[in-house]
Amino acid sequence: MSENRPGPMQRVGYLLGRPLPESMRDWVARDVTGPGNLRRYLVRGLIPFVPIAVGLAFIPGPPLIRVLMILLLLIPLVYFQLALSPIYRRHLLRNNGLDPALADKVKIERISATAQDYRARYQLPDTDTDTDTDTGAEPTDRTPRER
Repeated sequence: MSENRPGPMQRVGYLLGRPLPESMRDWVARDVTGPGNLRRYLVRGLIPFVPIAVGLAFIPGPPLIRVLMILLLLIPLVYFQLALSPIYRRHLLRNNGLDPALADKVKIERISATAQDYRARYQLPDTDTDTDTDTGAEPTDRTPRER
């Protein structure tokens, strides 16, 4: 993998939607699909909220009201950020010339590993035997309703 990383101005441009050069595609793929991608995405989305929360904290009134005003905005913000994460990740990949299906790479690998574990753990016995090894009964061609 390439060791190219964007500089501070390139990173700001990247976060604002500007594509990075082709030499940094490996970095973009790791940023969007690598470990901690959801954490980075949430932090990036919450940074613009900090000045708003600070401003709300200085509104006169009981502390409970101030905290509840901030939570009233923070909860839907985090909810929608989580809901739109796959769309944003696909956009970043497409915008930087990568396959948007890469966004599901981790999910596909996890499902594949789970499926392999399931097959290894619950492998069906060979069907060449004369008896059903699970129940000890003779095999039949009838469905349970026909019995």
